[in-house]
Amino acid sequence: MGAYILISVLILITCILLILVVLVQNSKGGGLASNFAGSNQYMGVRKTADFLEKSTWTLAIILLVLSLFSIFVIPRNQEVERSVDTELIQPMDDSQSQPISDYELPPAKK
Repeated sequence: MGAYILISVLILITCILLILVVLVQNSKGGGLASNFAGSNQYMGVRKTADFLEKSTWTLAIILLVLSLFSIFVIPRNQEVERSVDTELIQPMDDSQSQPISDYELPPAKK
């Protein structure tokens, strides 16, 4: 059960990071890179766009692997205390059942 919770938390963190990275990107290559174009020459526009693209792909692959791995750590075969309805377990007694008395035949066609 502990591994399943750990994998679920990692999936949640990966999803949040993936959402943030995708929102920072601009579809035309701007986004975060366009804000730092003039002030930061060390990491230029293209390097920032490359970093964001690589991080998007990396997070997507991590999400896929974690999702597939979660299949194997799902807790199974745990005994769950269930309430049982005793009416359904006891066999029906035919002497207690009564025939349907309010049934009427449809009117005859003339």
